[in-house]
Amino acid sequence: MEYINRALGASLQDVHEIFPVVTMTGPRQSGKTTLCRHLYPDMPYINFENVQTGLLFNENPVGFIDSFKDGAIIDEAQLEPTVFRALQTVVDEDRHLGRRRKFVITGSSNFSIMAKSSESMAGRTAPLTLLPLSVNEILQSRQEGISTSELMFLGGYPQIWTSPVSAAEIILQSYIDTYVQRDLRQIMNIKDLSKFLKFLGLCAGRIGTELNRSSLAVETGVSVATVDSWLSVLEASYVVWMLPPWSTNVNKRLTKSPKLYFCDTGLLCYLLGIREAKQLDNYPLRGAIFENMVVNNFLKAAYNAGKKPRLSFFRDKTGREIDLIVENVDGISAFEIKASTGFNPDYFKHIRYFEKTFPPEVRYATVIYDGDSTCEQATSGLYNFRNPKLYERV
Repeated sequence: MEYINRALGASLQDVHEIFPVVTMTGPRQSGKTTLCRHLYPDMPYINFENVQTGLLFNENPVGFIDSFKDGAIIDEAQLEPTVFRALQTVVDEDRHLGRRRKFVITGSSNFSIMAKSSESMAGRTAPLTLLPLSVNEILQSRQEGISTSELMFLGGYPQIWTSPVSAAEIILQSYIDTYVQRDLRQIMNIKDLSKFLKFLGLCAGRIGTELNRSSLAVETGVSVATVDSWLSVLEASYVVWMLPPWSTNVNKRLTKSPKLYFCDTGLLCYLLGIREAKQLDNYPLRGAIFENMVVNNFLKAAYNAGKKPRLSFFRDKTGREIDLIVENVDGISAFEIKASTGFNPDYFKHIRYFEKTFPPEVRYATVIYDGDSTCEQATSGLYNFRNPKLYERV
């Protein structure tokens, strides 16, 4: 299978020079195993989805881990949570004896993996997150032109980009079937799968909007508590994520609800019933899907650099809104996101208001759109979303 170079690879190798264990989480099929086996081709590979492997491990957890004298890649670690205690014992003994082995733990459930990792592996492991392919990773792996609609429609799962385009629908349907029928039942008991699938579809129709849990509960026919529970599971499984509102002590009239996004626009489009890229050319939610894709790229850029994302959005009670705020060592970067291919001076209206209202914090402001022109100014610039310089702001 064709290998697509992943930006996270450099961060993985860097942190492994400091920590003996790296814990990598991310959604199913995001390329975690492929990345690890590409970077460490000679390292033994353990997959806890193999029943026999699990049985051997449970006979003697510490002895099983210790038998890998040059370290190992341990896949789907959430299926054997005691692996972290076994690793703690082995790593501590290695330190005592002056030995150094490298282990990589991967898993598709952020909640279970990170909870067990923090309990047992504090100071011994570095957490990394691998999301589906970014626009930059896709464009670097493809010489031919790719339309914006194709980028949104196909999303970022590597298997889609290494398979015929006609296979995209089958791959995404398989993903949903696997996620609902296997992963969810391991995390929680969902009694009515039809309501949950309806809930997923309703979430897809609300991307880029402020989350209204009560409205989702009414339309799905479940309680608000159930909605909260389902959203927590979707976040832990890297299906959706929440963009929090930017907070400041200067202006207390700011919104308090987060925005809802999907971690992959391919899955999002599938849930919306979109079956061809050309449907997106005039689709009513094209602007929201475009915004989702661009915001995702900032999220991926932060994770790929081994950083904790510091992303938010601005909206006050009068309706003034900035789609994305990025906080970094230089201060605040503000981004307006427009799906249009043409330029309109009004695109800068809210950007300029934000710069005037919060001048000490704002170091950089620009509009990201789908057009060809680029004006690379320090503030109030105009960028095509494919420009890799944009995502260096994290």
